[in-house]
Amino acid sequence: MRIELARFRVREGKTERVDEWMQFLNDHPDALRETLEPEQMYVETIFSETIDGVDYLYWYSVQGEGGRVDVTESQHWLDEKHVEFWRECIDDSFPPQDLTSRVFMLPERVAAAMKPLTGDAP
Repeated sequence: MRIELARFRVREGKTERVDEWMQFLNDHPDALRETLEPEQMYVETIFSETIDGVDYLYWYSVQGEGGRVDVTESQHWLDEKHVEFWRECIDDSFPPQDLTSRVFMLPERVAAAMKPLTGDAP
């Protein structure tokens, strides 16, 4: 299982666009779920924070083994829009900050449900 939390800096002047994108994602839960299965993604959450006037997005994910890792490999329309958003709004001059997982807690019944898909994923 792969557990990640990373921080990305938002380009200056793109806060409104980020808010639009987050609303778009919240408005399309079915499309989001379609992208999760091929990635073996069990949990994906986006947080935001402003520090000293600079906006950041944090991606937290719990992913099973063997899932697609790079969103640019996807043909799904939502992932293609995600890549467009990323190029427009995420500051690539600021390296992503990967936070270190120290403890991961999960009830056994939830862990038992987190199994790789069998057969063809949508």
